[in-house]
Amino acid sequence: MRMIEENKNIILQKKYKTNALVLLFIFEFLALSLSMIYNIENISNKDFYAYLSILILTMASSVLVKKITKTDNILLLIVNMLFAIGVAIIYRLNPAIGQRQLIFYIIGIFVFFITYFILKSKRNWDKHILFYFLISIFLFIATLIFGFASGGAKNWINIGPFSLQPSEFIKIPFVFFVASYYTNYNKFRKMAFGKYYLNIGIYVFILMFFIQRELGTAIIFFATMILAQFVYERDRKLILLNIIFIVLGSILAYFLFSHIKVRVETWIDPWSVIDDKGYQITQSLFALASGGLFGTGIGLGRPDYIPVAESDFIFPAICEEYGIFMGIAVVLLFLILVYRAIKISLQQEDKFFSILAFCIGSLFALQTFIILGGVLKLIPLTGVTLPFISAGGSSMIAGFILLACLQFSGQKMENGDNYEKEKQKQKKQR
Repeated sequence: MRMIEENKNIILQKKYKTNALVLLFIFEFLALSLSMIYNIENISNKDFYAYLSILILTMASSVLVKKITKTDNILLLIVNMLFAIGVAIIYRLNPAIGQRQLIFYIIGIFVFFITYFILKSKRNWDKHILFYFLISIFLFIATLIFGFASGGAKNWINIGPFSLQPSEFIKIPFVFFVASYYTNYNKFRKMAFGKYYLNIGIYVFILMFFIQRELGTAIIFFATMILAQFVYERDRKLILLNIIFIVLGSILAYFLFSHIKVRVETWIDPWSVIDDKGYQITQSLFALASGGLFGTGIGLGRPDYIPVAESDFIFPAICEEYGIFMGIAVVLLFLILVYRAIKISLQQEDKFFSILAFCIGSLFALQTFIILGGVLKLIPLTGVTLPFISAGGSSMIAGFILLACLQFSGQKMENGDNYEKEKQKQKKQR
């Protein structure tokens, strides 16, 4: 009976995944077709080839991930759906940016599989905590020396014709740093000031972000650390202390940085400065309201009235032309992605990859909440992007690297159950 039930579950799962792939194809086909028709006067052969490439690549990558990896392909399927929603609205707004977004997606998919095989080929990822810290510092210093300011924060570097945002890539060694610390938690606690190593490292990161004036990512880092401490930290006083510090740091940032003060003021009352500082957020709210439940339809709204609609404010653009129901669908897709990350964390027996999955899920959740909260006027605006949807190469590629780490974390480790070994060591010590 048990085998029959398991076979039924396998058949049902295959059926659901097949239906999801069909739904993804239909949505991409219709949304991209409407976007192309809207821009028919400006469409070139490159755009048509890009249109076909998006359809083929998203389908092929969703199928290929199951063949190559040992874990569920639902993660990449969710991300491909998010990408499809984003790239369709980007093409409607600006076909040139849509083409560039396709290039970033191709690079992201390639890097996704490369990262997976690198993780598979090496062991002892929890033994390099110093390396993760130093590579993060190197990226911070490179940004300070070679970077330029945008939107009040010095967080971009020019490399040829492309602009790179190192803070997006610092997220990768950051989650490895946190996972390495708590995997070797017992060892560090025996050292002098060892229980403060994680806090010291993160505070150095936060200081670097303060120097760069990039406080949106700083909040994501800090909040991810606090969530990890809620789950893995024994000293509960540290959590309370960190919460106090983040409140004090936010107040200090308000008085130190003029662009933070402007964002807080426009959050409190954007209508008094609607023609100036509050123009962006008010246009965002108008777009959300005018779309209604089902949207105006692709090409029938005016998301181009919103400054930076293809990047930071892509969610209101989606809601205006696709409707509030599509906005809810986007939120649900992110919720499923985070749920799958937490599920992987709970099921993974290797302690390092269990913590890594939790940190990646927390990071995706916090980044999504911060940007959606900003455009909905729930919290002050920040300069972070909506993962896998907003236009931008750094965010897209870094997101796919983190997704590959999550994908790898979902498989059962063939050798070395670190979690069980750690438990046995703890029993012996007791």
